[in-house]
Amino acid sequence: MGNVQCLPIQFPHELVQHWGWFLAFGAGLLLLGVAAVGRSFTATISSMVFFGWLLLLAAGIEIAQAVMVGQWSGFFLHLMAAILFAIMGVLLVARRVIGAEVLTVVIAMLFLIDGLFLLIASWAAGLPDWGWQVAEGSITFALGLLLLAQWPVSGLLAIGLFIGINLICFGSTWIALAFRLHAS
Repeated sequence: MGNVQCLPIQFPHELVQHWGWFLAFGAGLLLLGVAAVGRSFTATISSMVFFGWLLLLAAGIEIAQAVMVGQWSGFFLHLMAAILFAIMGVLLVARRVIGAEVLTVVIAMLFLIDGLFLLIASWAAGLPDWGWQVAEGSITFALGLLLLAQWPVSGLLAIGLFIGINLICFGSTWIALAFRLHAS
């Protein structure tokens, strides 16, 4: 079981030939991530506006879907979804700061629940290397506590910070892929 073999990966010539574009894409994402971390408040507010408009677009699509189904029993389901999406979209666009604060509390609660679940599940399941699950659960739970402890201030910064960190990781992955392609 301890003998792990790596299979060679063959990249298509078209990918290898354009490795520079992957590098540029990764660098762009990395720079956007650094900017989002540096300007977490602006990134948070911008994301609230973006998500709000996406929900308004989804409301329009649900209304069109409700009209298309007509007398079918799914009409009211689509109509209710459209109303919910529209209300949430308008609230996120009009009340960006409050929306960010509320979403931060939701994220904090998800972190707390996920962290507790990982801690309990790692103890109950008794899988090998359970220490990693305990570490992940502890860190996730601590992040939830930190978000709640600093709320409402964390509501103005956390989402933008999380988006920035995600962009940095995503950009780094594309850069690593570009260098791997270049080495092939």
